[in-house]
Amino acid sequence: MTVQSPNGLSEIRLTFIQRIWQLNWGLMLLILVTAFVGLATLYSISGGSTETWVSRQMVRFGVGFFLMLVVALVDIRFWLRSAFLIYGAALVLLVAVEVVGVVGMGAQRWVDLGPFQLQPSEVMKIALVLALARYFHGIAHEEITQMRWLVVPSIMAIVPVALVLRQPDLGTALLLLIGAVSLFFLAGVRIWIFGAGILAALAAIPFAWHYLRDYQRERILTFLNPERDPLGAGYHILQSKIALGSGGMFGKGFQQGTQSHLNFLPEMQTDFIFTSLAEEFGLMGALGLLALYVCMLAYAVAIALRSRSQFGRLLSMGIAATFFVYFFINIAMVTGLVPVVGVPLPLVSYGGTAMVTILVGFGLVMSVYIHRDVRLPRRADMEEL
Repeated sequence: MTVQSPNGLSEIRLTFIQRIWQLNWGLMLLILVTAFVGLATLYSISGGSTETWVSRQMVRFGVGFFLMLVVALVDIRFWLRSAFLIYGAALVLLVAVEVVGVVGMGAQRWVDLGPFQLQPSEVMKIALVLALARYFHGIAHEEITQMRWLVVPSIMAIVPVALVLRQPDLGTALLLLIGAVSLFFLAGVRIWIFGAGILAALAAIPFAWHYLRDYQRERILTFLNPERDPLGAGYHILQSKIALGSGGMFGKGFQQGTQSHLNFLPEMQTDFIFTSLAEEFGLMGALGLLALYVCMLAYAVAIALRSRSQFGRLLSMGIAATFFVYFFINIAMVTGLVPVVGVPLPLVSYGGTAMVTILVGFGLVMSVYIHRDVRLPRRADMEEL
């Protein structure tokens, strides 16, 4: 409905207020509750202090939440037009890591921007989904089944994955690759292509093994047999399993976790925060967090199904797939189901760029929700937009 107003500014204000009310408040509530769980866990494992991690995490969440609202309220046609530009900017930042990147914990993954350090690989997770959604939106369904139309999106995915592997960051590279493959599948690429890709990947394993770094090989061997080096490479996962088991059904209680408070659990504020939570709140607390994640996924999938545009459907489903892989790999990693690859738990682990990136991703999902009835031309002609 067009708002009639003698003043253009008043019309813009009314439109802005209407979009505020159109936000998906259920999804926002789930995000707030999940972030609160993360803050409570950080408060507990820091010994009841807000200075160690909580205060900075609150600031980061506040910035990310504000950006999420801004992204949600922006017209989805802007994100369609800007998708390739955003991808290009993220790619430039990844290249900048190679040139002027900051080294931390043995890896070169950050760019120093003065007030804060940015991890471009996290930005690329959302930028790649945006760009691939834009590309597949702009081609016809019958073209997706032709190999020549898959060359460009394949290059768009392979280049950032290769750059992230050089940092080195195997976990994030896997997230990028799985997210890209999910978009290919959702866009309608033929199944046999995925089968051929899986066979090629399996055949390449013996060759890829020789290119892995020593610590990466050690992580895989430790995954297969953690007891081979219980005080060295296997220490992390063994302590994680002890913390998970000691929590029992209902946990030891808030601020009562011994593995984290006695510093037996490594990286308890980032990669292994799920085990800290499970130790204090038990299996029921861990299942409660999983329920929050599943509900957020359900919202994103439902929003995708309600969108009338292919771009909106692919964008929302792509963000949902990326989010799922995020928490699945982290939880599988700390429970010993996959090798340790250093993936944070979304909205819960301590960290800046990852937190803001996830919130921006959900901002895009809510933008799809607000503009779910907007029809976008498949060829994405800028004049039509």
